[in-house]
Amino acid sequence: MRKKMNVRLIALLVVLGSFSANAQLTLPRTPSPAASVSQTIGISTINVAYSRPSVKKREVWGKMVPYGYNKQAFGAGNEAPWRAGANENTVITFSHEAKVEGQTVPAGTYGLFFTINTDNNTGEVILSKDYQSWGSFFYDQKQDQLRMKIQLRSIPHVELLTYDFENITKNSADLVLNWEKKQFPVNIQFDVDKIVMKNANEELKGSTGFSWQNNADAANYALANKVNLEQAITWIDRAIAQNKNFQTLSIKSGILAQMGKKDEAEKLMADAIANPNAGENDINLYGYQLLNDKQNAKAIEVFILNTKRFPASANTWDSLGEAYATTGDKAKAIESFKKSLTLNPPANTKANSEKFLKELGGM
Repeated sequence: MRKKMNVRLIALLVVLGSFSANAQLTLPRTPSPAASVSQTIGISTINVAYSRPSVKKREVWGKMVPYGYNKQAFGAGNEAPWRAGANENTVITFSHEAKVEGQTVPAGTYGLFFTINTDNNTGEVILSKDYQSWGSFFYDQKQDQLRMKIQLRSIPHVELLTYDFENITKNSADLVLNWEKKQFPVNIQFDVDKIVMKNANEELKGSTGFSWQNNADAANYALANKVNLEQAITWIDRAIAQNKNFQTLSIKSGILAQMGKKDEAEKLMADAIANPNAGENDINLYGYQLLNDKQNAKAIEVFILNTKRFPASANTWDSLGEAYATTGDKAKAIESFKKSLTLNPPANTKANSEKFLKELGGM
């Protein structure tokens, strides 16, 4: 009987040992907690996943983080850059092809490393195709996708290592590592218009393309950014076939104007304004667009049309007053602003009409 019990006990211990070898308890990571930061540029994303060591009154540069490359005592025994964080590799992911410090980098995930030189003002940024290794211990220079020199910046003290994005524009941002009193900036750029247009072309070949609004939006993006105008014509013609309205006709007019087809553009815009579904705001916005383009006489024609179509709207008269004021026709401007005030205007329209009347001496 005792012998059987011993066999059972041994079997139980083997099972428990198997569980203990494979299962790990989830506990907070200390002292360098995990973190991530993301930034969208256009429709592209940059994501950085890292661990955050603290300074803790220690000497960082040249001590905790050696200058240049550090000889690894563990792993491959290699010369390696700083892992730009703690624990596993700091990892950066680009959703689309990017330019990092001016050098093209394919979409994908990379190990992110930095070095700092003895001058404490210069260093390198390194992207490694081997992003799954632990820290720098198995770093292999042959796996480098990119290695570029960078200029460091001095900043106020930052206790906990932090990644962030600064100087964000339509096409670019600076990824910055801030720690102690140093900032490591890396400029990242995307060809946003090219990426957006390629993505739109792919999406509009699917079910997305059956929506007139989606086709119009793609064409309008091309118009606003002055790219892919021939393709934009294809999209907006598709939208017009689905819904011939002020929006679709005006977008095509704008594209034709950019392509130098002025007469066609003007005829189409006249059709857009005459369209029964052209709303007060649609016509008003077009009038202001003409004012911005210094086509004052034409703008006044459009604003007059709007007052005839929507005579009870205080806003149409207020806008007509602005157009007359722009051209220096003081009498007609005062007349239009006074008309606006008789139509129970909303607060913002009332304030605008009164402001102009005071400036013009009409109050």
